[in-house]
Amino acid sequence: MLNSAVRMLQRSAVRYADRVALEDGDVLLTYAQYLQRSERIGTGLIQKNLNRAPVVIMLPKSADALCTFMGAMFAGCPYVPMNMGTPLSRLEKMFDNLNPGALICYRAQQGELAGAFPNIPVLCFEDLLACEADAAALAKSLARVTDTDPIYIMYTSGSTGVPKGVTIPHIGVIDYAHWVVERFGFDPETVMASQAPFYFDNSIFDIYGSMLAGAKLVVVPENMYMFPGKLPQYLKDHDITSIFWVPSVMINVANSGALEGMDLPKLKNIAFCGEVMPNTQLNIWRRAFPGCSYANLYGPTEISDVCCCYVVDREFADSDPLPIGVACENMRIHILTEDNREAGVNEQGELCVVGSGLALGYWNAPEITAKVFVNNPLQPNVPQRMYRTGDLAYRNEEGLIMFQGRKDNQIKLRGNRIELGEIEAAAMCVPGVENVCAVLDQENQQIVLFLETKTAFLLRRFNLELKKYVPNYMLPGKLVCMEQLPHTPNDKIDRGALKNSLKEGA
Repeated sequence: MLNSAVRMLQRSAVRYADRVALEDGDVLLTYAQYLQRSERIGTGLIQKNLNRAPVVIMLPKSADALCTFMGAMFAGCPYVPMNMGTPLSRLEKMFDNLNPGALICYRAQQGELAGAFPNIPVLCFEDLLACEADAAALAKSLARVTDTDPIYIMYTSGSTGVPKGVTIPHIGVIDYAHWVVERFGFDPETVMASQAPFYFDNSIFDIYGSMLAGAKLVVVPENMYMFPGKLPQYLKDHDITSIFWVPSVMINVANSGALEGMDLPKLKNIAFCGEVMPNTQLNIWRRAFPGCSYANLYGPTEISDVCCCYVVDREFADSDPLPIGVACENMRIHILTEDNREAGVNEQGELCVVGSGLALGYWNAPEITAKVFVNNPLQPNVPQRMYRTGDLAYRNEEGLIMFQGRKDNQIKLRGNRIELGEIEAAAMCVPGVENVCAVLDQENQQIVLFLETKTAFLLRRFNLELKKYVPNYMLPGKLVCMEQLPHTPNDKIDRGALKNSLKEGA
């Protein structure tokens, strides 16, 4: 019985000691080396007496970061992977919410981060790695972990401008990893390409699926995605058998023409998740590699990555909607109407989830947690936690779930889940902005910011100011300056009118 996800690494280090676990550029780590490095880091953290407090990991996507995640688990601490490009003002909001026990970075960044966050112990990765592993201390620490303890905290956008820390338990990751291995046939011969950043929940598929199977995980450089035409050759050069894409990357590769004449004989599994995958580009991939299995996955950060899966088993016209499928193992999907009734066939409702993959809630935010993590209204006799996703869906005649979009002010853009309210709150910090409304331009896949202002802002200069408060993926692609934003009869900003103006070419 696994009480901690790091026990998967321990087990694989026994079974597959000399097999390569991680390939990160020129760095190759066997499973034995992966475990040894993780134990050293874990010992160093245990010596700091962090009392199971969260540990922020400020390292680039790398084998070093993965070893640090495992080290935090050995110390009984949830790890918090952080985007290196996060603005300091946003980090401050996160840390105020988190109250971390420590922040881990390379020695080169230690002085700067210690100066920026004087109340947080800033630990040097190199020093932790130099520790001698203490087997007794590691075993004692790990024995105290339960499978319902938090394994990691990932921050998502918050509607009020304050990011939310999604807190996932070990059992969610353990069950999910077993499903990935079984569903996609992972084994020690699998070579998994790690496409997603580690602060993005899609990375859980890569990290723990490959670890459980004793497979090789290839850490794809983040800058590789700036050159989509080169990605297929990269997959070929590294003998990749499986990859989990964000659809926007698949789209860019398909549109680049790089798939024409490309042969990828080792590639078996292509999964994608994070946003709607257009059939136009999916069909380009399917024509190029007809022998591959293609899987459309669905799941918010609050669900240990994924709770629905559809393996593409027939031809789809470019205009056809792609199902998100059926629930994964240890998960169950309910589609609830406004009166909390299970929706019938082809009847739209809110997609709600129960199962072992559910987050524990939002870190240090009980009121926000209580709004979406509720007791299952279909199970009144026995308490059962349910997550209300805010996504609209229905079941078709075949029993497959069809995604319909959001019921609130949240969007998904290039795989990132964004609360438009956070962008609006940040924009109000820019001098000269009197009111603001952010909307998603679906056709052009960009955020449009409508400003009530007397200042003639230029997009580039405005975004330079906005970058002080939000990460790059939340920056608008278009600005519209207005003397006054339209309002509804009850004096709310008329978002519908603003969305319609985009269609009219405003």
